[in-house]
Formats: sequence, C-alpha cells, structure tokens
Amino acid sequence: MADNLELTILMPCLNEAETLAVCIGKARDYLARSGVAGEVVIADNGSTDGSQAIAEAHGALVVNVEQRGYGAALAGGIAAARGRFVIMGDADDSYDFANLDNFVHELRDGADLVMGNRFAGGIAPGAMPWHHRYIGNPVLSFLGRLFFKTPIRDFHCGLRGFRRDAITALNLRTTGMEFASEMVVKATLAHSDIREVPTTLKPDGRSRPPHLRSFRDGWRHLRFLLLFSPRWLFLYPGLVLLLAGMIVGAILLRGPVQIGGLSFNVHTLLVASLCVIMGTQSIAFAIIGRRFASRYGFIPRSGAYDKFLESLSLERLLLFAMLLLLGGMGAMGWGFWEWAKRDFGPLTSSATLRAVILAMTALVTGFQLMMSAFMSSMINIPIYERRLADQIVPDDHFRRRADQDK
Repeated sequence: MADNLELTILMPCLNEAETLAVCIGKARDYLARSGVAGEVVIADNGSTDGSQAIAEAHGALVVNVEQRGYGAALAGGIAAARGRFVIMGDADDSYDFANLDNFVHELRDGADLVMGNRFAGGIAPGAMPWHHRYIGNPVLSFLGRLFFKTPIRDFHCGLRGFRRDAITALNLRTTGMEFASEMVVKATLAHSDIREVPTTLKPDGRSRPPHLRSFRDGWRHLRFLLLFSPRWLFLYPGLVLLLAGMIVGAILLRGPVQIGGLSFNVHTLLVASLCVIMGTQSIAFAIIGRRFASRYGFIPRSGAYDKFLESLSLERLLLFAMLLLLGGMGAMGWGFWEWAKRDFGPLTSSATLRAVILAMTALVTGFQLMMSAFMSSMINIPIYERRLADQIVPDDHFRRRADQDK
C-alpha cells in the first residue's frame, strides 16, 4: 500500500487540540470522496495539549519532529511522507482540506508546485489581519516577483501542493516561517513548473492567538528574500551609488557648479566620493555573495553570470586595484604640488582639496578592491567533507603494521 500512495496531506502541528480533529476529518473525507489513495500525516513539533493522541485516534500518522520551527516541522513531515504528491496546510481549520481537487488536478497534470491564492479564492471577514492583507502579503509577494521573476501572486499561502521528489531535490534549509518563501524561491530558480489555484481562507477555529508574529516573521521573510538575491541587496544599490558618485564627481572636479541659488563645491564632491567608495564595496559584496551562494548550492548556478564571476580572477582584480592605488598616489602628488605652489600654507584652496579628495577616493577604493579580491578568492579554496586525520582506519591495518614490526 505504501508504494501505491498518491497523496500525503501534511499538517504541521503545535498545540492544535481544538481544531486538529476537524482538519483530519475533512482531509480523510476528501480522500474517501475523491478515491485518491492517500494518507494524513501530522508533523508534531512538541505539542503538550494532547494533539498527538487526537491525531492517532482520528487515523492520522504522527511524526514527532524535535527541532522547533514551522519549517523544521514541515521538513520532517515531508521526509516521512509516503505519497508521490504532498499537500500541506495549517491545522487551525482556516483552510478547507475537504476541497483539494484543483491541487490534485494540477499535480497530475505535471506541476511541480501548486500554490493556493487566497486573494483570488476569497478571504472571509476576520480571517486575515488588515496589515497582512493590505501591506505584508502584497509587499512581500511583490518583492518576490521582482527579485526572482516568479509568477506567484500569493507568496505566503499556507495551502500548497507539490511533487515530493521535486521539493526534496531543492534541499530546503530554513527552519522557521521563511520556509514558505524558500520553497517558492528555490522552485523558481530551479525552473520548476509552478502554478496557482484559487483557495479560500476563513478565520481559524482556535481560541488562542496564532503562532505567527507579524513583524518578526515578516522580517524573516524579507531577510530571506534579500539574502537570496545578492543583485538587489548589493549589486543594484552599489551600481546606483557608484554611477551617481562618478558623474557628480567628474562634474565637480572641474570647479564649482551653480544651479539657481544653490552652489555645489568641494563639500558635494566629498559626498560624491563617499558614494563611490560605498558603491564599490557594495558591488564587491555582490560578487562575493553570489560566488559563495552559487558555489555551495544556496542559489542555482547561472551560466552567463557565473562565467563572468569566474573571469574576475584574483590577478585581474589585483591589477585593477593597483591601477587605482597608483592613480591615487598620482592625485596625491597633484595635491602636494598645488599645496607647494601656495608655499605650504593652510589647505583652504579648493583646487588642493579637490586633488586630496580624488586621491583619497582612489586609494581607499583600491585598497577595498584588493581586500575584496582576496576574500572572494578564498571561496575557491576546496573544502573536503572529511579530513585525512578523521578517517577511520580498519583494524586489519594495525594488525598488518604489527606483523611488519615483528
């Protein structure tokens, strides 16, 4: 029977005694009505209210997951699931487990991941706090689509179905609420077949507050999206800062600029210099972050982008850094010459200050780039899973050595 199971209905559980029986009953009713060969699995995360006994009494398989966290519970449940497909949903009776036909249809049609869309299916009054409905979910879903080009409109719907082997292959790692984001992001980056179906959301049946903490868990989702997109976290802001600083700096190096009643001089040039320095460092972080994430499997490889990163060898970056350092020393010589022409008096001349600002910008940027090049090249150092000293030596090896010594 285990080899013939098509569907596992998976529910993470932490003290859901009030609603667990209802959810299991709806899931079992769906399996009976539809004729789908399946099971109901409860991934219990340390309940102390008797949820385990309730689940077993109603015919569900209970999987005890010791590591705490929403993602950890789901990962444990997925590992124990026997169905070819898995449909997961919260055990608080906010999702309708009795109507999963759309999910199963899309999975049978070849989808790797099928997301529910609560905004398309309907959200009952009181089912979702206003700041989740109009701020949190729309903003995070928009950022997910912007960063990763995913088609999903409801990024954080808890009711979703997937092919178990496809999701297992993604090597999901997070243990908290951001597990939901990681699943969508990695499936998108892996070019999986992702689809959406309308689903409904109603107020949950619990008398206690939900486990979700709006700002804490919202930040964890946002943090995950940023960390998995070095381009948006580092590269694009760095390019904006670098280009803005270079353009403004090139204009102000010639002399002050008057626009209306505003005068832009060496003070603005100093701000432009800081933009160049920060932009360069941010771009360096983007290169290091992407190389690390791609090399160690956090983000799938991208042929053209990874080829470009590999072309940025330590020697090429060091050569460019040395050119910047030499240019900085040349600018410092220019500033020294301007100072000497004024008999080494007070450094009040704007020409001298321009030279000094240019010199310091080039020197600091060159030094930053040099250090970043070494840091980036460290990622290429091979890491072995086991050191030679840690390897187990068979007992017969010592017996042979003893015989040889005799």
